[in-house]
Amino acid sequence: MPLNPPITDWRGQRVWLVGASSGIGRAVASLLHARGAQVCVSARQQALLDAFVREHPGSQALALDVTDAQAVAGAAQQLLAGGLLDLVCYCAGHYRPMSAGALDLPELLQHQSVNVTGALHVLAAVVPALLQAAGAGRAPHLSLVASVAGWRALPQSLAYGPTKAALINLAENLFLDLRPQGVGVSLINPGFVDTPLTAQNQFSMPALLTPEQAAQAIVRGWERGQFELHFPKRFTGVLKLMRCLPYRWYFPLVHRFTGL
Repeated sequence: MPLNPPITDWRGQRVWLVGASSGIGRAVASLLHARGAQVCVSARQQALLDAFVREHPGSQALALDVTDAQAVAGAAQQLLAGGLLDLVCYCAGHYRPMSAGALDLPELLQHQSVNVTGALHVLAAVVPALLQAAGAGRAPHLSLVASVAGWRALPQSLAYGPTKAALINLAENLFLDLRPQGVGVSLINPGFVDTPLTAQNQFSMPALLTPEQAAQAIVRGWERGQFELHFPKRFTGVLKLMRCLPYRWYFPLVHRFTGL
């Protein structure tokens, strides 16, 4: 039985994707536009957003920096002036490979600012409107993009992994609070996807997907009413089992998977 109301028809759905100038977010925005959704994309880089709008007539772009609470609130207010939202997806993410032997405090804090604090800024700006939409008889949806790196430790994820663990817990708590009030909540935990972020990795990335493949999996999960969307299953399913293992078995297996 689905944990969320399945989204069966995207036509006319008002969708806001925050962090959609490239990678997974852009691919999801493109796919939903093709299915008839009214898509708004946000990110810092205005030029990339403008390019998306040119390629997807009828879409909208609102440039913002997710670490700026006032900018996020202003963008949300501008978007909501055009009507209630049906789906908000937080795709923004920051990643730099890091290990304890090369600790970088500014980078650690930047991961926190973008991956966690930015998500909180968006939540504060949209949750009241999503509750309003639910009260009006709609079935709004809120989705957070975390990562399998948040399940358990992975190589070079000292800065990144803890922020994604925070998003996983955040999404679970949001589901407990919002789903009984009519707002669907989903958690997206991708495996390795070929994006500008993962291009920094210098280790083996098993079952690497394209952003378009990731977008298909995400939209399929929303359409099925799933809470947790993790993919590709042949890789993330193994990781799910591995995270239940004792540490003395888990750590050697991780090294074997990544070649580090």
